[in-house]
Amino acid sequence: MGLSLVQSRALLGLEAASVTVEVHLANGLPSFTLVGLVETEVKEARERVRSALQNAGLEFPNNKRITVNLAPADLPKDSGRFDLPIALGILAASGQIDNAKLAGHEFAGELSLSGELRPVRGALAMALALHTRGVATRLVLPLESALEAALVPGGEVYGAKHLLDVVRQFVATDEEASQLPDTTDDGWARISAAPDTTPPRYADLAEVKGHTGVKRVLEIAAAGGHSLLMVGEPGSGKSMLAQRFAGLLPAMHIDEALESAAVASLGGRFATERWRVRPTCAPHHTASAVALVGGGWSVTR
Repeated sequence: MGLSLVQSRALLGLEAASVTVEVHLANGLPSFTLVGLVETEVKEARERVRSALQNAGLEFPNNKRITVNLAPADLPKDSGRFDLPIALGILAASGQIDNAKLAGHEFAGELSLSGELRPVRGALAMALALHTRGVATRLVLPLESALEAALVPGGEVYGAKHLLDVVRQFVATDEEASQLPDTTDDGWARISAAPDTTPPRYADLAEVKGHTGVKRVLEIAAAGGHSLLMVGEPGSGKSMLAQRFAGLLPAMHIDEALESAAVASLGGRFATERWRVRPTCAPHHTASAVALVGGGWSVTR
């Protein structure tokens, strides 16, 4: 019998709550059970993890009763972000990697059937949660997600391309690492975000001809930090002026940029080239008030 603990994080709104992936191997009828308020895409990790381990040349304990618990049990878990920590937990519980070396790390990543790591949404929110709490924890993510998470200052983020790239870092000895199958190249690296000193480019308000009064109002609102509501007929220039309004505002502070990027990351819409660029959204004119502000929640006191 074997027990291992691997740390990860789940997304709950704008928060990235800590999750402990507990893996227990026991004698009995072979099975693979996932518990802990998991959604369908998390349950499907059983097949992804099994195939990824076997195709990567690692041993899957087919003759064991495998129980995986994602704690806390009352926190909803979704997406394929738990594939990597589940796979590492199985390897640690079966003695293929050193369980003690997993301490001080948090993992997230979706596995393909061949063992390749695929990016997950909310990577920046995970790094921001560690930064906010001042936790000195190494974050291990797929390479694309690591580039995003590295934007948070002071974090220690590692990126990997393949499951084997991660496993090599946590085997007990260098001799065991050399016995693992080779990958195409070195897919493990610490990721550091290069500081971008280039100011973001916005559409220029000087390009607008006319609308003298409206442009004056935009300048006053930007200078005083006021809210702004533009009302007018379709085609009167509201969206055009709104797109240029961001260019009047001061550069985003690092905390503002992190919060804005974290929201975009949760929706899978963040791109590193949009870092510290003030977002401008253009909802369709038929969108309801509920669609604009969000709905679907009810509170009972």
